Amino acid sequence: MKDVREPFVLDWLLTGDPAVRWQALRDLAGRGESAVQREQKQIAAAGWGKRLLDLQDADGRWAKGLYTPKWTSTTYTLVLLRSFGLAPGHPQALRGCRILLDKGCWSDGGINFYPRRYQHSETCISAMVLGVACWFGVDDPRVDRLADHLLQHQLADGGWNCRAMPGYGGATHSSFHTTISALEALWDYQQFRPERASLVSLPQPRGREFLLVHRLFRSHRTGAIARREFLRFSFPPRWHYDVLRGLDYFVASRAKPDDRLEDGLAMVQRKRQPDGRWLLALPHRGATFFELEKPGDASRWNTLRALRVLRWAGIG
Repeated sequence: MKDVREPFVLDWLLTGDPAVRWQALRDLAGRGESAVQREQKQIAAAGWGKRLLDLQDADGRWAKGLYTPKWTSTTYTLVLLRSFGLAPGHPQALRGCRILLDKGCWSDGGINFYPRRYQHSETCISAMVLGVACWFGVDDPRVDRLADHLLQHQLADGGWNCRAMPGYGGATHSSFHTTISALEALWDYQQFRPERASLVSLPQPRGREFLLVHRLFRSHRTGAIARREFLRFSFPPRWHYDVLRGLDYFVASRAKPDDRLEDGLAMVQRKRQPDGRWLLALPHRGATFFELEKPGDASRWNTLRALRVLRWAGIG
């Protein structure tokens, strides 16, 4: 039975920022490609996307930083613009991505913004840079080396952990946080370099299996909730993992639904408000250029993503 709240919620989403509207048109309203692309182009011309682009420094960075300050540096601004869906090929985004590659590419193939402190790349940062470079379309051999680096550091349990690198702690169990960043980046790489798709055809399912074994948020040993923050839906997620972000990756990567996602899907359903919307959890602490939505209020970002996930799962 069709949810009677759906028309109200969709109309509400379509009155939001272009970054939300184009995805609502594509994923919920079923509009054609031309209508979706017209709206996507507005991200650079109005709203949050334009505000971020206008804040780019003269040298192509944001906030005069590569990875810090959080969350206004070049890395995190490009990650956010990618979440908005700023169209691939945008010259300002390409310039920012090339700066990250120029300043961060290390001899091991990954990204190391702190060579005086570490002699190895950082996996989570490498994944984020790979993701934005692929989304925005940086045609550069360093992008392929970056993907190879990420694939080389997949752990035995299928996931990734930035603390598994020498000098970072030598972890042997994967991190939810690093794994979701790596999976998102590899999916973007697969779309960007379809001729190399065979390289990620097995690593991605292995990474998804890590999340599935943990039922998205549980200990694989005890079944207890691994971390309570995994149940809080914030946007932007930055480098943090949560259940909604994990499910949205399953949707984006065109994975098949799995029974082990039921706990996470039930969590998303329980968080739905009586009016059909989802609220925004407290943001991850750090500097921002401006606030997208107010914590505690109905969130277009969370509502968009939750409805997209539930539709993919055949719920609602």
